[in-house]
Amino acid sequence: MISVAIVGGTGYTGIELIRLLSAHPEVSIDLLTSRSEAGMRADEIFPSLRGISDIVFSDLGDDTLSALQKCDVVFFATPHGVAMQQAEALTQAGVKVIDLAADFRLQSLADFEHWYQQTHSCPGLLKSAVYGLPELNRDKLAGALVVGNPGCYPTTAILGLKPIIEKQNEQAVRLVEPRIVIDAKSGVSGAGRQAKLDLNYAETTDNLKAYGVTGHRHLPEIEQGIEQLSDEKFIHRVRFLPHLVPMIRGMLSSIHLEMTEAGRAIDWQSVFENSYQQEAFIDVLPQGRYPDTRSVRASNRLRISVYQNNQRAELTVIVVQDNLVKGAAGQAIQNMNVMFGLEETLGLNAAPIVP
Repeated sequence: MISVAIVGGTGYTGIELIRLLSAHPEVSIDLLTSRSEAGMRADEIFPSLRGISDIVFSDLGDDTLSALQKCDVVFFATPHGVAMQQAEALTQAGVKVIDLAADFRLQSLADFEHWYQQTHSCPGLLKSAVYGLPELNRDKLAGALVVGNPGCYPTTAILGLKPIIEKQNEQAVRLVEPRIVIDAKSGVSGAGRQAKLDLNYAETTDNLKAYGVTGHRHLPEIEQGIEQLSDEKFIHRVRFLPHLVPMIRGMLSSIHLEMTEAGRAIDWQSVFENSYQQEAFIDVLPQGRYPDTRSVRASNRLRISVYQNNQRAELTVIVVQDNLVKGAAGQAIQNMNVMFGLEETLGLNAAPIVP
């Protein structure tokens, strides 16, 4: 059994990790930490875990660090800046680290410090960290000690653009114009489990609003993913605008591109189907069908539809996922499976919940 620790298990991604890992046949959750809830059983805070997990939260002190070093892998479901304080000591002990925050996502220190307003405490370890998008970095993940789990919005954006950019590289000619517009919407759980006025029921219900209009910290992560895919063969300019919608979980990103004359000659539906036909968690819908967020709720699945209008030179890609599963905890477990040489789908085959 893989010995697992979860640091910061009281948030929404933390409980998702507990829920999913408790059903994983190759995992034992041996340590769960929370400064605020130390000494309490997880099922006291989350009654949904009664009969599933009776593990008790520990404080993250010196003794706990020693206990973490005895585990095989540590998931950090913590705010930005926590994982990088512990990662070096853990990796030196041979422990694998999967951070669900942003400490190991951005390779540019300047971008990290600008968008997250803190200095990176282990830039050397950052250089060897792997961006945890299995469909992009599966080979690198197999030997990784530190993984930066992607943000939820970048997961939809990068996977929605991957077949297009790869086809453009293959053709060695521009198939879409440089400008990319990503209009994204997420449920309120994406903001985490926190008491804030603008997240309470009366503020979010029957309401829709844009945020991060002047710039969002997921933009450099999206741009980094596009640059990795394009290998600087073609430059793109991204306009990314997220919105908060009145639902608990779920995410929908609409990606708008303008095709060149060469791009209009491509059957993009077939390109997407061929690109993802071997991916267990990516479902390209038949032409003319469009996904909704309910179709992926509580699952690690991501669904994509493609709309191509040659007359107007428009190409639209619509991507949906559960922001807490494929957008966070489920993807982290998918990464763990790859890192330990397990079947990638292990523990993640649950069907979406409807209604």
